[in-house]
Amino acid sequence: MNDTHYLNEADLIELLKKTGVIMEGHFLLTSGRHSGRFLQCSQLLQYPEHAEQVCRLMAEPFKDEKIDTVIGPAMGGVILSYETARSLGARALFAERAEGKMALRRGFRVGAGERVLVVEDAVTTGGSVRKVMDLLKELGADLAGVSIMIDRTSGKLDFGAPMKALLSMEIESFAPEECPLCREGIPLQKPKS
Repeated sequence: MNDTHYLNEADLIELLKKTGVIMEGHFLLTSGRHSGRFLQCSQLLQYPEHAEQVCRLMAEPFKDEKIDTVIGPAMGGVILSYETARSLGARALFAERAEGKMALRRGFRVGAGERVLVVEDAVTTGGSVRKVMDLLKELGADLAGVSIMIDRTSGKLDFGAPMKALLSMEIESFAPEECPLCREGIPLQKPKS
């Protein structure tokens, strides 16, 4: 793997494997769907040098967008928002779930017209990102775009805003009632619990 500040796709995949991000088995995703592969991005983010490198790449497509604030959904977006904001010279926030929506807590505020970039570690349905976008719309923020570490849909999601993913992978997921892994009797793991 090269040691420069730039990771190409092959380097990123190697780094994800080396840090234990890619897991195989039968997993319950945040979306409620099931999958035979799970991406535990926090495994990479526990290493500050890797987090800095990855977030610099996540910031790159938005470097000329005059970003005021970077925000991500807790928990996956906490470190990502911090490091991406640092790369952009912006402020970093995170949103938390509250009553089925995303909310700003801990005294965080976003003002009307504030230019905001949303970041997330991995997306399957994009539900958490959409909830953060809904919050920003309510607050009158100006959404600059969405930066994703890993898009599990191979580009099938449309957020109605510029979206860039460092890595796009087709990782199949299933509604619980249609899951072949359940039918095979493979124990369901809940890696986020």
